[in-house]
Amino acid sequence: MSVIVKICGITNPADALIAAEAGADVIGFVFYPSSPRCVSLETAAKVNRELPPFVMRAGVFVDAPEDFVWNAIRECRLNLLQFHGNESPEDCVKFGIMSMKAFRVKDSASLEGMTEYITDAWLLDAFAADRAGGTGATFNWDLAREAQRHGRPIFLAGGLTPENVADAIRKVQPFGVDVSSGVEASPGRKDPAKVKAFVAAAKAA
Repeated sequence: MSVIVKICGITNPADALIAAEAGADVIGFVFYPSSPRCVSLETAAKVNRELPPFVMRAGVFVDAPEDFVWNAIRECRLNLLQFHGNESPEDCVKFGIMSMKAFRVKDSASLEGMTEYITDAWLLDAFAADRAGGTGATFNWDLAREAQRHGRPIFLAGGLTPENVADAIRKVQPFGVDVSSGVEASPGRKDPAKVKAFVAAAKAA
């Protein structure tokens, strides 16, 4: 089975369709106001209507109110919830659909507490003191291999590009890879050539 590819930070129907046609398995909507890739529920719902049914829809949240998450699930028909904030283990699994918790990895200590989260998967991203994600920076992939020993599917994120994703997959052998800035022409706008190259490289690795 090839690695699952998630294209995150989708803000418009054209980019969503490019990702789907390239072979992406999951597209991600960011519902975090501080992100340059943040979209409204109305925009995400509009994009959702343009997508083929076989593509999963993920919502990215950072300490969002519970009612907002419920509204996003309903209005945008999300299949997967991705939590990037200080959500408790209980907060991440109470919505009745698949979920994953993101961890910002700086060193081995960053992996402590992961096993408290019984989400369907864990996402590992690069640490930045001033951002909850989307840094465009890589981290020590040996730590991702260490995290896999805890038995949950791993999504690898942080600084992935069409040029390095195959190496990352060969080294870490993650369940999935997640990219946003690495396939952009500008924040919130995807580069079609980069999206296609990323998916092709990931699937071939």
